[in-house]
Amino acid sequence: MSKQITVSGVRPTGKQHLGNYFGAVKNFVRMQDLFNGYFFVADYHSLTTHPNANDLREKSKNIAVVYLACGLDPDKCALYLQSDVPQIPELYLIFNMMAYLGELEREATFKEKVREQPNNVNAGLLTYPVLMTVDIIIHKAAKVPVGKDQQQHVEMSRDFVRRFNNLYGVQYFPEPEAFSFADKLVNVPSLDGEGKMSKSKPDHTCIYLEDEPDVIRKKLMRMVTDSGPKEPNSAKPLIIQNVFDMMELVSAKETIQHFEETYNNCTIRYGDMKKQLAEDMVTFLMPIREKIAELSANEKKVYEILGDGGSKARASASQTLKDVREIIGIKSF
Repeated sequence: MSKQITVSGVRPTGKQHLGNYFGAVKNFVRMQDLFNGYFFVADYHSLTTHPNANDLREKSKNIAVVYLACGLDPDKCALYLQSDVPQIPELYLIFNMMAYLGELEREATFKEKVREQPNNVNAGLLTYPVLMTVDIIIHKAAKVPVGKDQQQHVEMSRDFVRRFNNLYGVQYFPEPEAFSFADKLVNVPSLDGEGKMSKSKPDHTCIYLEDEPDVIRKKLMRMVTDSGPKEPNSAKPLIIQNVFDMMELVSAKETIQHFEETYNNCTIRYGDMKKQLAEDMVTFLMPIREKIAELSANEKKVYEILGDGGSKARASASQTLKDVREIIGIKSF
């Protein structure tokens, strides 16, 4: 029985942090064994913000480096640049004909971008869900690993696919489904105690996968805490729960249990807890950081892997586009 197809990509907008790893990349590594996986660097998507050409090129390569360092295996999946698949913009053009202005303007992310950047409300932002749809259906993917903030896009993809299939009287594209390994999304808190780790926040609030050990220690020792519990078995305030949540990601169960017990009996020393967390974090990230350094020093190998992934992606996309052209009545030469 053939494996189901899954597709996911990430915009090359900056360094990858712990939230990116636990929220996405870790799942990609698991998925490559269960699905026929296509994982890409979404460089076309990033053009909505008009990045500098050299920055875009370098950041795109760095995303590929991190994916490989975290365990994506080019023998098990296709890792490629979105821009290496010319069939994507052609199918994007076709599906733009089936997307209506009203539904695009109502999309939550578009409305948020209009508020955030009123001087750069470009057509790419408006039709972002269409391009995302094409990224998925160009390989006829059934499963799409996304967080809650992207689920509306997957629902729109289902609508576009259903509209195409109904319009042309075929059941060509499967309706993609959002997918997650866990019922509860992993919480990777920002180090400032406010919200989750994010590329849009200052560097000192994030643990980056390539951070040096001393940088990690310094950042984690600055995590916000309070004066400690006043009564046994007190509920943890959010800033303290954040430290425990971070420890859940990288520390041994007995370590977490020790600090839970000292919190509940009011003897906890946050300085000791953060020191332990820092050492556990350094140990956890060391093999990833070393692999990032190794791959970064071998740019040729990274581009060879992307080239091979691009070939796999184009082979899949070419068949899809050939079929679509026939379905809609446009001759393929």
